[in-house]
Amino acid sequence: MSRTFQQPTWDLGMMVPLLLSFLLFLRPVAPLETLAREWGPGRYSLSFLYTGQSKPREGEPSFQAMAYLNDQALFRYDSTRGRAEPLGPWAQLNGVEDWEKESKLQKARGDFFLETLKDAVNYYKDPEAPHTFQGRFGCELQNNVSSGAFWSYAYDGSDFITFNQSIPAWVTLDPAAGITKSKWEAEAEYLQRSKAYLEEECPAMLRRYLHLGKHLLDRRDAPSVTITNHVAPGHQRWFKCRADEFYPPGITLRWTRAGSPLEPEFRGDMLPSGSGTYQSWVVVRVSLKDGSPLACHVEHSTRAETVTVQWDTEEGTVIQ
Repeated sequence: MSRTFQQPTWDLGMMVPLLLSFLLFLRPVAPLETLAREWGPGRYSLSFLYTGQSKPREGEPSFQAMAYLNDQALFRYDSTRGRAEPLGPWAQLNGVEDWEKESKLQKARGDFFLETLKDAVNYYKDPEAPHTFQGRFGCELQNNVSSGAFWSYAYDGSDFITFNQSIPAWVTLDPAAGITKSKWEAEAEYLQRSKAYLEEECPAMLRRYLHLGKHLLDRRDAPSVTITNHVAPGHQRWFKCRADEFYPPGITLRWTRAGSPLEPEFRGDMLPSGSGTYQSWVVVRVSLKDGSPLACHVEHSTRAETVTVQWDTEEGTVIQ
């Protein structure tokens, strides 16, 4: 594919105000277990995930945005609905946002986001193929003190451009990002104003959200644990230990037989349950000839000690 540079045109006067509120969260997507340890007591994050598509499939939006407080979805917006909608328990709180105003802001951000995607597509002269553009932005507080803020883009799943606060400057990670860097650094005050947003305005937003709904992030729901089993080939059984409805994320499930650890056959990812809590599971395969006691052990931050659930053939649910 030819990758000849093609200089696009843009309206800098329209673009710069949008850029000032368009801050992307520079951080790899971490496992929920890791994020749970990072948040911990007194640690909170506000982050946004933006996705744009050059050729969305029928019925799909070309732009969509999600806002998160820690792991909890705060609101969503997409170019098809055209409105920002609060999610989960945050929809029940008054004064979280002026949602009409937020809808207009997300519309402006989405338009600008797709223009940046178009620049990259034009640079590579590949308009017929579908392409994606993604970004994350946000900030963190530790004990009410700003502890980090981040900004990055990716094009077709690869790093595109990131913001370095300490310089400050945009750092290009893709040849096409040179166009973006030139646009965003064309105004002398823009970099300093962007840095100030990351270090001052975003933390202020996060503090306001915490004032309204910190109790939602600090809640602690202990897991419910169930054991099921079914027959496996060769005079064996699969035993599944499942934990449901726990929060915060981060849990350990393990099996033992007669006190000795068993190697799991399958371990399920920790997944949202749809009610603001999480679920996880682990499966072992054991011989029917071995009648030794079988137990599942569960460790979660809501319990000071490990919870042990013994398998009881009289009370357990058997799935044939």
